[in-house]
Amino acid sequence: MGENDAALRAGGRGLSDPWTDSVGVRPRTTERHITVHKRLVLAFAVSIVALLAVTMLAVLLSLRFDECGASAAPGADGGPAGFPVRSGNASLPGSARRNHHAGGDSSEPEVGGEATPGTPSAQPPSEEEREQWQPWTQLRLSGHLKPLHYNLMLTAFMENFTFSGEVNVEIACRNATRYVVLHASRVAVEKVQVAEDRVAGAVPVAGFFLYPQTQVLVVVLNRTLDAQRNYNLKIIYNALIENELLGFFRSSYVLHGERRFLGVTQFSPTHARKAFPCFDEPIYKATFKISIKHQATYLSLSNMPVETSVFEEDGWVTDHFSQTPLMSTYYLAWAICNFTYKETTTKSGVAVRLYARPDAIRRGSGDYALHITKRLIEFYEDYFKVPYSLPKLDLLAVPKHPYAAMENWGLSIFVEQRILLDPSVSSISYLLDVTMVIVHEICHQWFGDLVTPVWWEDVWLKEGFAHYFEFVGTDYLYPGWNMEKQRFLTDVLHEVMLLDGLASSHPVSQEVLQATDIDRVFDWIAYKKGAALIRMLANFMGHSVFQRGLQDYLTIHKYGNAARNDLWNTLSEALKRNGKYVNIQEVMDQWTLQMGYPVITILGNTTAENRIIITQQHFIYDISAKTKAVELRNSSYLWQIPLTIVVGNRSHVSSEAIIWVSNKTEHHRITLDKGSWLLGNINQTGYFRVNYDLRNWRLLIDQLIRNHEVLSVSNRAGLIDDAFSLARAGSLPQHIPLEIMRYLSEEKDFLPWHAASRALYPLDKLLDRMEKYNVFNEYILKQVAATYIKLGWPKNNFNGSLVQASYQHEELRREVIMLACSFGNKHCHRQASTLISDWISSNRNRLLNLSLNSEVVLDQDAIDVIIHVARNPHGRDLAWKFFRDKWKILNTRYGEALFMNSKLISGVTEFLNTEGELKELKNFMKNYDGVAAASFLRAVETVEANVRWKMLYQDELFQWLGKALRH
Repeated sequence: MGENDAALRAGGRGLSDPWTDSVGVRPRTTERHITVHKRLVLAFAVSIVALLAVTMLAVLLSLRFDECGASAAPGADGGPAGFPVRSGNASLPGSARRNHHAGGDSSEPEVGGEATPGTPSAQPPSEEEREQWQPWTQLRLSGHLKPLHYNLMLTAFMENFTFSGEVNVEIACRNATRYVVLHASRVAVEKVQVAEDRVAGAVPVAGFFLYPQTQVLVVVLNRTLDAQRNYNLKIIYNALIENELLGFFRSSYVLHGERRFLGVTQFSPTHARKAFPCFDEPIYKATFKISIKHQATYLSLSNMPVETSVFEEDGWVTDHFSQTPLMSTYYLAWAICNFTYKETTTKSGVAVRLYARPDAIRRGSGDYALHITKRLIEFYEDYFKVPYSLPKLDLLAVPKHPYAAMENWGLSIFVEQRILLDPSVSSISYLLDVTMVIVHEICHQWFGDLVTPVWWEDVWLKEGFAHYFEFVGTDYLYPGWNMEKQRFLTDVLHEVMLLDGLASSHPVSQEVLQATDIDRVFDWIAYKKGAALIRMLANFMGHSVFQRGLQDYLTIHKYGNAARNDLWNTLSEALKRNGKYVNIQEVMDQWTLQMGYPVITILGNTTAENRIIITQQHFIYDISAKTKAVELRNSSYLWQIPLTIVVGNRSHVSSEAIIWVSNKTEHHRITLDKGSWLLGNINQTGYFRVNYDLRNWRLLIDQLIRNHEVLSVSNRAGLIDDAFSLARAGSLPQHIPLEIMRYLSEEKDFLPWHAASRALYPLDKLLDRMEKYNVFNEYILKQVAATYIKLGWPKNNFNGSLVQASYQHEELRREVIMLACSFGNKHCHRQASTLISDWISSNRNRLLNLSLNSEVVLDQDAIDVIIHVARNPHGRDLAWKFFRDKWKILNTRYGEALFMNSKLISGVTEFLNTEGELKELKNFMKNYDGVAAASFLRAVETVEANVRWKMLYQDELFQWLGKALRH
């Protein structure tokens, strides 16, 4: 699934990839809109004025193409009135009652055993009968029944946003049972029939009911289904095309002054059940035959191509789609729209189309995405040695979507801002965002769609791989950008290590028991830590052996499901064929089943020449939280660590060696001459931090100042990030990272600047309300000044030159301008004010005017308004109060959308740093116990760490800064 990555990529690339700047609305809510508080909007405006330079930078250097989205479509609100608990008709408004058989007469045999309105229905169980009625109270489906094939026929009524459906499921009975239990939510079931086969005929149905606690439909039979026999289940139902962004939902846009509507699906992870009754777990793969009846003014799309279309005299048409391969319900998809398209074909004959609103297609806004999708399919086919599995791939650009994108097999859906771009105004940063979202989703056609995780505990098996290949695939498209070797560090590794350095973190593979747990596993631990572990694995295996192992994994498990041990076994075999014997499962279980990561400390041994002491320890920012974590989990926190190491001096660096560290403390022999320094975790390929004794830190700092190019770009960025994080945890004197920064005036590469800015901004927010803040501010400006003057501002601002310019050079310029403006460089402020005035007077401010109009700010964008206010020291208190006052509404609105609640909670609380604010947060949590619990626990730990750092280290930092500025 696409992530919300854009917001967190540093320096303005900063998770919609979790690809998500969009949001889904929680079912059954009457809260369809949140009115932005007037004071909040005012504070937002004030914050823009106060930080004109930063705003200008976002406008000038990260200008996003944004076609005006439409507000929510009018129509029926809410879901079907309650859940029917007995058989019979549950009516929906308007014409949804006609044409139950969406695809015309069914070719399936008529089945009997119908439960009619006059038939007594099965009732939900009493407490005494709980044991007897166990199947539907379970958190997972029992496995007694397995779907083999679905015939799904839909009729969509776009005039009143309802649809009727008929689903015929061929099921295999594995164990005898009297109950057919499958998922269904927010559908009004009218008729249920069960039949054995054409000869044996009907299986009598006693009744049926929906059980909302586990979101299942229970069909109670008058006799037991026999094991090892197949049956047909037929269900006729009605539902709404929802005015929210999950299940089968509606959206709209305006063309030539006319509002047009479309219907589209979002089923991952557990929302297919809102569109049709189904076995909605990834292990239950089946084939699907979809038919969609709609008005002829629309077209319909699904995972497979249209096989036949039947036109009727009354202006309706039924599209019958080809049968799918075996697939899970969560990436089934369909859409009903009046878009147009452009198309191309890959070398292997895969038809690729991009569908979007007609004006966007006419302008060529989808041409770039279409072009790189063709190239990416060809790249993945060559890399994985497994052909793309379907005859076509459609890319659908929609005005509103809960995530940046969704990898539905053969019909990938994108929010417009993550796939359409205008070369005349799009910056390199925006081009990169669009590119990486597409690379991510195309990878999912193999990792996720072709081979699917057995269960959601291993969601990282698809999301981690897709996130890793964002960088590998982008390197294929733009080899000079060095994404996997460089940008991966700041955008993935450094980002997730901040989160995973909390005691409230969790393992990348975590137990998932119920539906509410599923949403929880879609976080940056799954995406970014998963990707970082995969990168570490590829590096210690060797990329060519790793690639061959992936080819075997996909070939063996295609059209099926796989668990992490399947991957480990395949990779171990690949190593064995190459003459290496490493038990990948034994190594990687420590990284995937334990939370967190280690810090390696390398100390020179004063009692023995040419020997070093290496220790490993669980790294956590807050020592007090660390103690609690060990007590709670009773874990020794040991890892098998592939530590790469080099020795160097002012002019020479040794060849790289690898030491496998598996104990708490180890002694190793290494030649280390006087004056030579040692560097561990070369290019930060490992998922851990490295600390040294102070002597070695000073030698490394001296090397950076005298000749920083002796160390690679990635090593320089890694040193900066490790030093700031170790100091934040109290494992390193506070001045060490600030001393490292002194070399930056000679740094010409983007990545170390990027690592520095990502580390500086959180530190700045800890200090920006302190009396001595100007000392810190002055020191940072002093380090930035020379490079800012040298690089200057872009000369050709809005003629499209930024897209064609050097990626590294323009990203460096952008980063330095951000730092200069953020920390108060007067020239930067004057330049930004001038340029923003010019920009406002031009025709290019679609965006600023609309951003303050609550009627056209999309639901998913309102959350960013709140977060941006919280980031301004003048708006922090107001945003925090607004969040507390409106929490019930916010949680109702965003609670079911992956990433959104955690993004909001983190964004509003991460810079709170006083005892009073910590107390307010804890008191607030007491009133909402159990709601977004994991996100609130992380927030409390972060604020506790902020308070603790200020108490222990701020005086030390300011004392050193005072001395440094005097010399």
